[in-house]
Amino acid sequence: MKKISFCLFMVIGLVFSAQAQENISENTIGVRFGNHYGLEVEITYQRMLSPKNRLELNTGWSSSNHTEAFKLFGIYQWYWNIEKGLYWYTGGGGGFGTWNTDNDYDNPYANDNGFFMVATGDIGVEYHIKGVPIQLSLDGRPEYVFNSFEKDNFGFNAGVAIRYKF
Repeated sequence: MKKISFCLFMVIGLVFSAQAQENISENTIGVRFGNHYGLEVEITYQRMLSPKNRLELNTGWSSSNHTEAFKLFGIYQWYWNIEKGLYWYTGGGGGFGTWNTDNDYDNPYANDNGFFMVATGDIGVEYHIKGVPIQLSLDGRPEYVFNSFEKDNFGFNAGVAIRYKF
């Protein structure tokens, strides 16, 4: 009886784990639009590491108050199935970038540039469209920027992304 119960438990677990991963792809690539320092546009790539973990790599450009910034960063994420095609995820990571400010007399950093580092968290939801290799996501990222071009080093970056699954 114990062997039958154990086998039944294993089969049920296998069915649920297979169902939970039916929409997740090993790779996705797309575009994310955010708003930490003005308009931010990122090229985003996700790579599945295990059935519950993935790595997200982003490179982005932002523009605000005559200042442009370019950054590269990575986020390690855990994700969970809410219901068919709908997932939520959380994670953390960091990166670095550069900034350049135009000549603006109202800006204390006028005609200045520099290098910065960023530590970030990530929480969001994503939807995988059935029958179409598209993933839509909405997320929020609390960010702490070291050597920032802004007065406040802490900010919140909300974003929307669309990715192609392959």
